[in-house]
Amino acid sequence: MYQFDVEKVTRDVISWIQEFFEVNGKDCKAVVAISGGKDSSVVAALCVAALGKDRVFGVLLPNGEQADIDASKLLVSHLGIDHTIINIKAGFDGLLGEITDKLPCEVTKQTRTNLPARLRMAATYAVAQSMNGRVANTCNLSEDWVGYSTRYGDAAGDFSPLSHLTVQEVKAIGAYLGLPEKLVQKTPIDGLSGLSDEENLGFTYAALDTYIRTGVCEDEEVKAKIDYKRKMNKFKLELMPSFAYDGPVLAKDESLM
Repeated sequence: MYQFDVEKVTRDVISWIQEFFEVNGKDCKAVVAISGGKDSSVVAALCVAALGKDRVFGVLLPNGEQADIDASKLLVSHLGIDHTIINIKAGFDGLLGEITDKLPCEVTKQTRTNLPARLRMAATYAVAQSMNGRVANTCNLSEDWVGYSTRYGDAAGDFSPLSHLTVQEVKAIGAYLGLPEKLVQKTPIDGLSGLSDEENLGFTYAALDTYIRTGVCEDEEVKAKIDYKRKMNKFKLELMPSFAYDGPVLAKDESLM
């Protein structure tokens, strides 16, 4: 039976981050977009454990007023990492207004939902590039499994510590690292509708995680929802399709890791 060894996995993830930076960014900083939720909190904590707090930089990215920004401030204070607050509201309003004026159709709700995530990632990359940093991806396996992420938004990054770990496993690592319980157990919301992520998905992360790790989901309706979301969103995890051409490629090409 599968059992999650939080001590071993935490140690392995920390070593993996160290190896990534040794090969892909020696002496660079890890730049983490801090939302105040469990995923960005755990990623930031893992980076601190791997690199030291002086090599981790947090970016807080409210869109106007953010009701729960105190959670983000608690995280950077708890870890003792340097950070900045970059408000994306002016950029969001300006770009959305321009798109609204120029499109021959109505801007969809999905566009309004995903645009902030993509602007946040653009801002995070701008910070990282200016600081010679590497951007941490903060997605987890559970959310990726059902497509609960924004392509080229929060789904982007240079390295991904949590993408093979479920929500329950991420929470276990957070607790093991001594993060404040209010951050690890914070109920994630979409920031727009006021609904929690689980309410939007139509099932709990506990049910999803159990299904992922055991293949068992006792509620057939929930299983069908998960399978459908997986099928429709799997493309987000795959490389962009490209035309295959058999012309010779003779240049030296070695993987860094």
